[in-house]
Amino acid sequence: MLTLTPLGVRSRKASQEAVSLERSFQNPDLLFVSDIPMTIYVGNLSYQATVDDLKSVFAEYGAVKRVVLPTDRETGRMRGFAFVEMEQDAQEDAAITELDGAEWMGRQLRVNKAKPKGE
Repeated sequence: MLTLTPLGVRSRKASQEAVSLERSFQNPDLLFVSDIPMTIYVGNLSYQATVDDLKSVFAEYGAVKRVVLPTDRETGRMRGFAFVEMEQDAQEDAAITELDGAEWMGRQLRVNKAKPKGE
């Protein structure tokens, strides 16, 4: 996919790399979702869900290493999905099995193994 820019046309990947590079210069401590090896995708989340909410739900299945709630760059609003990483694969598998299709905060969750961007 191509993106029109004030400087011409460049690929989507080049555009993303430029934005990522620009942000890392502005805030070197900022982590990008593509830089974090998350293994569980949680979709159809309520926009009121927080990192702490997700940690408490997934903690029932084992130790949670990290939770990331991506937000829209322009609005700052949550995008309705998250990535979760747990200490052990068996814990992740149990969480996926139990939580996929479960109703939480008025929404039916989609929980599965995260796939690399582009798949």
